[in-house]
Amino acid sequence: MTKEQAQHTPSQEPSQAVTLNDQMKRRFEERNHLAEAGINPYPYSFDVTANSRSIIDSFQDATPEEVSIAGRIMTIRKMGKASFFHIQDAEGRIQVYLKRDDVGEASYNTFKLLDIGDIVGVSGFTFRTKTGEISVHARRFELLSKSLRPIPVAKEKEVDGQKVVYDAFSDRELRYRQRYVDLIVNPEVRDTFIRRTKIVAFMRTFFSSNGWLEVETPILQPIYGGAAARPFTTHHNALDMELYLRIANELYLKRLIVGGFDGVYEFAKDFRNEGIDRFHNPEFTQVELYVAYKDYVWMMELVEELLNKACIEVNGQESTTFLGNEISLKPPFRRLTIADSIKEYTGMEIRGKSEAQLRDIAKDLGLELDPKISSGKIIDEIFGEFVEPKLIQPTFITDYPEEMSPLAKKHRSEPGLVERFELIVGGKEVCNSFSELNDPVIQRERLEEQARLRQRGDDEAMIVDEDFLRALEYGMPPCAGLGIGIDRMVMLLTGQDSIRDVIFFPHLKPE
Repeated sequence: MTKEQAQHTPSQEPSQAVTLNDQMKRRFEERNHLAEAGINPYPYSFDVTANSRSIIDSFQDATPEEVSIAGRIMTIRKMGKASFFHIQDAEGRIQVYLKRDDVGEASYNTFKLLDIGDIVGVSGFTFRTKTGEISVHARRFELLSKSLRPIPVAKEKEVDGQKVVYDAFSDRELRYRQRYVDLIVNPEVRDTFIRRTKIVAFMRTFFSSNGWLEVETPILQPIYGGAAARPFTTHHNALDMELYLRIANELYLKRLIVGGFDGVYEFAKDFRNEGIDRFHNPEFTQVELYVAYKDYVWMMELVEELLNKACIEVNGQESTTFLGNEISLKPPFRRLTIADSIKEYTGMEIRGKSEAQLRDIAKDLGLELDPKISSGKIIDEIFGEFVEPKLIQPTFITDYPEEMSPLAKKHRSEPGLVERFELIVGGKEVCNSFSELNDPVIQRERLEEQARLRQRGDDEAMIVDEDFLRALEYGMPPCAGLGIGIDRMVMLLTGQDSIRDVIFFPHLKPE
């Protein structure tokens, strides 16, 4: 090991705020011993020329390769004159063989101060051990970061002929709070997030290849809109005005369609001040797409193609496992109106029913409803309770009541309905789409009705956005819009049963 010529980290005691167990005390002592010996436990850089996967994939017994690798020590066997350890990098693990005669006695003695969890750099050549394991024979090694906290390494033992894993880092809440540890010790977690990135990259390519433009719209908004949800509120000091974290980016993207773009999309962080559960996080990601001169029927076909190709891209097949169900994403998907779906799964007919009659239907079904909610919310409650959980294979639920969709265009053949669909998979909504309302007079009437619902006590009803209405008055072409929940889509395609497993740092109650 070489000594860092730059100023090394001085020996010091840990902060009194850090509670030390015996292992941490020993690691702090080792850190100080290294510093006192003139070795910086935290040097500035290391020249890496290979990784574990590239070494293993390209290995040939007849031609050893000179390599420099870096990673975290995950196993270690310290012996007299030679030792073995495994390091883990971004691509996997590989074994390193360290011999005192090769690296020198001083460096070998330094190695004895290292622990599982320390990050090291190794330069040497590749070879295969007598047991057949591809490894790196170190000629030089360097400590790159001393780990002061022990990482929880799972152990195995044999019980009645079966391998039993114990001491695993498996507590889900602790894993979410300490995602950095989760990523170190649970490689499958890293794979989920790599696949998430592939899904988003595929979607970008899919949209852009159709000629649609990726854009950015405001996160801080003076008027929140585009969805039925409660916002987070903040204050801008310089302007002395209240602002909201966006609940959706729909109204800004429609302004761009008014401005002359034929297709725009945005991967957006949205924020809704609502409950937290397995399928909801207050901060979430969705992509919204708006394409001029198209309608919701065209958009259904696009969604079928997008999900099918994304599944093949990530899983190599047209199916996935989600919430314990084998899901086929091979088009075409089933299409069912919301009224027909409620009739099919409850036996109740909601077409043409008044608010009082809908309340009676809900009561007959055993639903207790808030007296303040209106007809649309009653239908939504019935659907969410008795229909949605039963829709396992991909199903487009279409043709919603007008009141439930104030931004959607009225149905061309069914009075009182709008042209809207939601895609339900595994009993959960994955995306939402409209033939977008572009008549500014009707849009004003719809938003003013939302304002009346808000006065009735519906705090999720939309607000009248005068600038958006002004934009529509300049003329927006026929347009199809789509919103896809990225977190839900990743859950579906990677087989995860909680949104917290596809978000690096989900929101949790304070420790």
